[in-house]
Amino acid sequence: MSFRLFGLTFGVRQGSVLSPYLFAIYLDDLYKSYKGNHGLYVFLYADDILCISPSICALENLLRACEWELIWLSINVKKSSRLCIGPRNDIKCANITTLAGQVIPWVNEMRYLGINIKRSHTFKCSLDQPKRAFYRAANGLFGKVARTASEDVVIQLLSSKCMPILLYGLDVCCLNKTELNSLDFVINRFCMKLFSTSNMDIIKDCQSYFNFKLPSELLMKRYDKFILKLSIMNNVYCTVFA
Repeated sequence: MSFRLFGLTFGVRQGSVLSPYLFAIYLDDLYKSYKGNHGLYVFLYADDILCISPSICALENLLRACEWELIWLSINVKKSSRLCIGPRNDIKCANITTLAGQVIPWVNEMRYLGINIKRSHTFKCSLDQPKRAFYRAANGLFGKVARTASEDVVIQLLSSKCMPILLYGLDVCCLNKTELNSLDFVINRFCMKLFSTSNMDIIKDCQSYFNFKLPSELLMKRYDKFILKLSIMNNVYCTVFA
């Protein structure tokens, strides 16, 4: 069987299911540039790259490796940012520039794959944006169907349409009790509006009657399920983070 080389004059359209696979093949050599360096990680998903390193110097070297691998492409600095997580997160760090001389800014919060990560002593997610998105969706839903639909229908729509907006990606994050309570408060506030009462005993009885689960209950089950899947996967990164 003979093989011959040929040139491609066109690519796949945006959103194609082949895009992540072709991107992974294209950046396969990037793994070799930092292989064996402990503490350095590069996560690739579609056209998003997340570089993790224990120091500024190592991060700059990792950025250089990515740039040389993407020599024919340009890194969009406007969509790039740096975030520090750890005991020294509040200390001003040196700037990191690209090969073109552009400075990648330090930020207090960044968004990666739909998750808002904020600068902190430990890994923490920002819940402000999911809450705002939930309120927009829930109030829009309530404004359209509140006068015509029953409470049962509104609760079902809330669970299927609005709850995923609030909980998107949070099942992989280890939220503390305060953060879980803040998510429950968002739902309870909407239930007060739906059932026209501020009595929490009545709210809890209504939620129990409609078999409606609060975010803290849902996330605990999802988190346990995620950790179980993570622990049985035959992948180096999954093993480390599990």
